[in-house]
Amino acid sequence: MEAMNRSPLIERFSEGAEIVTSGEVRPTNVVPVIASNRQGRRAVYPMKWGFTGKTLLINARTESAAQKPTFRESWQSHRCIVPASSYFEWVHLTDKQGRHKTGPKYRIQPADGQLWMCGLYRIENGLPVFVILTRDAAEGIRFIHDRMPLMLPEQYVSEWIRPGANPEALLNVAQTEMSFASEVPTLC
Repeated sequence: MEAMNRSPLIERFSEGAEIVTSGEVRPTNVVPVIASNRQGRRAVYPMKWGFTGKTLLINARTESAAQKPTFRESWQSHRCIVPASSYFEWVHLTDKQGRHKTGPKYRIQPADGQLWMCGLYRIENGLPVFVILTRDAAEGIRFIHDRMPLMLPEQYVSEWIRPGANPEALLNVAQTEMSFASEVPTLC
C-alpha cells in the first residue's frame, strides 16, 4: 500500500514493529488501515494491531463494544476498516479433560473475494492502534469457530469510517457468505 508507506507515521512504527503489506498478518504487526482523515475523507494509515492493557486486545465484540469503557469512544468516532483478501482461523477443540486446543487452520474469505473488516482504533503513545470487531459466525463456518470478523460490502466502507455515522445502522448489511479452504502444512 503506497499511501501507507508515504505516511510520516511509518518511520515512527519502523522502530520495533513488523510492517506487513501482504501475506499473513499477526497481532502487533503494522498494516494499512482505512480511516477518516481530519477533513472527513477516506485515507490509509499504518496502524498496529492490538490495544495494550493488562493483556493485548486484538478483537472487540460488536454486541458490547459501545458499552465497554475500553472501546466506547472508538465505537462512537474512531472506526476503521482493515482491507484483506482473506483471514485465517483455527478450529477450536476441547479434549476429554476439558482443555482447549487448536485444530486445523482454515483460510476464509467472502464469496465475492474482497474483505472489508470493521475495526476500532485509538492513539497509544502517539501512534494509532486497532482492534477488529467480531460477531457470531455465519452458519457455514461455525464448525471452525463461533466468532468471525464483522465485514461490510465495499459500498459501506466510507459510511462506516465517517465519525458522525451510526455504526449500529450498518450492522444489518454485514457480509456472511463465506468460502473456506483448509490449509495443509507443507513438509520440508
